[in-house]
Amino acid sequence: MSAAPIPVTVLTGFLGAGKTTLLNRILTEQHGRKIAVIENEFGEVGVDNQLVIQGDEEILEMNNGCICCTVRGDLIRILGRLMKRKDRLDAILIETTGLANPAPVAQTFFTDPEMREQFRLDAIVTLVDAKHIHLHLEDSPEALKQIAFADVVLLNKSDLVAPAELDALEQRIRRINAVAKVHRTQNAAIALDRVIDIAGFSLDRAVEVDPQFLELEYPFEWAGGYELQPGVHEIEIGHDPEEAGDAHAHGHAHADGGHHHHHGHDHECGPDCGHNHNELDVVVAPVPSFTDADLNATINRTVEAFSDWEAIRLPGESLEVGGKLNRLKLRNEYGKFKVPITTAGRYLIFTAHDVPTHFYLPGGQFTKYSWDRTFRHEHSHDEAVSSVGIRVPGDLDGKKLNDWISKLLADKGGDIYRMKGVLCVKGTNKRLVFQGVHMLFDAKFDREWRGDEDRTNTLVFIGKNLDRAALTEGFKACLAG
Repeated sequence: MSAAPIPVTVLTGFLGAGKTTLLNRILTEQHGRKIAVIENEFGEVGVDNQLVIQGDEEILEMNNGCICCTVRGDLIRILGRLMKRKDRLDAILIETTGLANPAPVAQTFFTDPEMREQFRLDAIVTLVDAKHIHLHLEDSPEALKQIAFADVVLLNKSDLVAPAELDALEQRIRRINAVAKVHRTQNAAIALDRVIDIAGFSLDRAVEVDPQFLELEYPFEWAGGYELQPGVHEIEIGHDPEEAGDAHAHGHAHADGGHHHHHGHDHECGPDCGHNHNELDVVVAPVPSFTDADLNATINRTVEAFSDWEAIRLPGESLEVGGKLNRLKLRNEYGKFKVPITTAGRYLIFTAHDVPTHFYLPGGQFTKYSWDRTFRHEHSHDEAVSSVGIRVPGDLDGKKLNDWISKLLADKGGDIYRMKGVLCVKGTNKRLVFQGVHMLFDAKFDREWRGDEDRTNTLVFIGKNLDRAALTEGFKACLAG
């Protein structure tokens, strides 16, 4: 008989709720279990992996920044690595970004047959920042979904709120989710047996919360199937405003009879959603036939390809063919790229976003796709939330740093949801670990820098109305002279 599936706990909660604190508590307890940790971050530079205590556990990082778009492929790839371990794991913890809807994470363990056989979604544990959650419940759909999907809610930082306020907040949480177990905690202190291997997840209840729970979401929005002959083909993305009257650029009809094939979807993406609108992720994959079986197998492989690190392609360069992710650098959302085909056959082109796409034979003749499909792709980040990542070498002046942070939070604390970093301070060889939520912050020295570490200041701000230039210059001004 095969071994029982490994229990998986998903740790979620809005920015600054205490997920990393809970994670470190679990990793440092003398529980005798072998636990693997999978992290995801929203931000331009990675900090969380530096904040998690490194023990005997294996810590893996998903840092594509947008868990809602790439989580399934990332998880399948990383969990596949864990399945190859010789020593069996007792549990897996997945710490999601504070802006994540936990549903796509949970979905992975029900929609992929191999994952369903090897792993068991044990519980979704949501941490709630008792002091600050009221700032986000009204305007953040992510914060509501994290509570609604929870099997366990840790009402954390309960010591920072008056008892009457805490009672009212717990009643509000129970109105959102009447079946989750609620525990009041300080510094995320909780017995391990209340959050791990508790068999708390219910698929029926997940479907009640989200009737579309078992409908797959994809990191791409559209795919087209083409019959291609050997040669260097050309793919044209978007349109060039300078060639608005050029029939070659715009005069080719697609299979639907239109010129610009615009695909309907549920994607909402603003200027601060984490995507660069002058970039487009594309996969070109061969497919044996356009039968359902071959198409579905290629689509499933491409989900994983979209989560792997991309090859950057500039206009005029060649795309990699064969199921590898290409990140196209566009100019004003337009670009032409070469597609070298060595073997005649059928090929699928997957595009991450919905843009006009034209495909040409070597002589410039337009090629219509003979098959196409749109995919469910929901992107639920609060569009106004963005991140500013700062990486600066050199030692900081401790007094300048403290004065700058204090003034920054007094002026902008309402807009800064979360800040975290690992800093170098003049006069000590110890790391200064920095954590902040709105106008509360804590900085303390932990261990010494190791000789093999990159001793660089790393700091991330997440919030609204962030002034990148001002934050960067203010931080640099804290460097010791």
